[in-house]
Amino acid sequence: MKASIFIRYFAATALVGLLTLGSAISEETPATKPEFAFRDGDRVLFLGDSITEQKLYTTYIEAYAVTRFPKLKLAFANRGWGGDTAWMRMRSFPDEKDLFAAEGDAQQKLIEESVDNVLIRDVVTSKPTIVLINFGMNDCNREPFREDLFRAYVRGQKEIVKVLTKNGARPFLVTPQPLEPLIADPSSDPRNQSLRKFADGLKDIAAKQNLTFLDQFDPYMAILKREHAQNAKVNIGGGDEIHPAPVGHTIMAAILLKQLNAPALVSSVELDFSDAQNAKLVNTTRCKVANIQSEKGALAFERSDESLPMPVDAAALDALKIAPVLDDLNRYEIKITGLTADRYDVMIDDELATTLSKQEFAKGWNLTMTAGPITKQAQEVLALIFKKNVLGQTLWEAQIHNRKKQLATLPEQVADLEAQITTACQPKTHRFTIKPSGN
Repeated sequence: MKASIFIRYFAATALVGLLTLGSAISEETPATKPEFAFRDGDRVLFLGDSITEQKLYTTYIEAYAVTRFPKLKLAFANRGWGGDTAWMRMRSFPDEKDLFAAEGDAQQKLIEESVDNVLIRDVVTSKPTIVLINFGMNDCNREPFREDLFRAYVRGQKEIVKVLTKNGARPFLVTPQPLEPLIADPSSDPRNQSLRKFADGLKDIAAKQNLTFLDQFDPYMAILKREHAQNAKVNIGGGDEIHPAPVGHTIMAAILLKQLNAPALVSSVELDFSDAQNAKLVNTTRCKVANIQSEKGALAFERSDESLPMPVDAAALDALKIAPVLDDLNRYEIKITGLTADRYDVMIDDELATTLSKQEFAKGWNLTMTAGPITKQAQEVLALIFKKNVLGQTLWEAQIHNRKKQLATLPEQVADLEAQITTACQPKTHRFTIKPSGN
């Protein structure tokens, strides 16, 4: 990704910071903000259909977690399967005519036969501590609401929860995102109205069993309605009606991360340069500053952060113009008061990151998407995670089909990539130089 592209897209999001993704992506006060949902030692598994199998929103969530909390021991796995449902249609191939027609105990028995064994094979044997369950798109069959499908969906979700809980995992119930028909009001589509009812059914399960409920549907629909009201033919997600591309998946990940209590701040530094010969450190959060030097109107210091900014996929930069992803999840801040020149170059390890006005410095600036070694390091982490997750999918398929030749080598390759990710996400000390711009 060229530095100019990062800078251009960051500038384009300046006004977007006033937007919201609804209550699910609003900022909480420090006094009330709960801790991030993933804890040290967690093994997080994503269970779902083809949208999960795309390995996009799941990779973005993983990238946030390992860059924001580089000291935590976290592991991630993807168990998405195209066309699948809460009753494990594509893993067990139940007789759906009988399943939908059955009621009460008879249907419960069919659900157990369809769900239990494959859930143990695909999920339980991986010993996850958290499972994000994202079904619904195929369950409603992308048609107007059907009670028979809804009953099977609810029973399937309850059975998944029962098996996971029994085996020590914490189920997180995730609604699917809405479909994106190219119409002025996507919420008027009967298929989305059906998905809305499925989401409500999932919320009811979570409430009754005191489970974590993650609602993608409402915040994503709010964005669709806002954007489609301006242009009915706009495609926000970037993919087809069902499967968003990286832009849509970045928005999905942002919605989910906010509901997982993901903190927005990477780190922040504030300095006072009113005395050009003696710059003063005013405040730091989640970083350390050392070796401050002032000379000829320029300021230099070393900054050691506790974490990296979350990498943003180069294919998903348009998401930053649609939703306040940076403000809500990715604030890598610098604030300098007392500057006198009109504009200043920000150099990181002698690389030009960006150029800011003295007013921008005085107000405070988010450096997340600027050029330089910090952004490059975060992008390297994202690339390694993508590579690891593709290989992880191959390993899982080899386990299902008992491909002994692959099983002899793949586990070690995946473990090696996981070790590389752990190393790559550790922050480094960088030299910042703020000097009057020649341009």
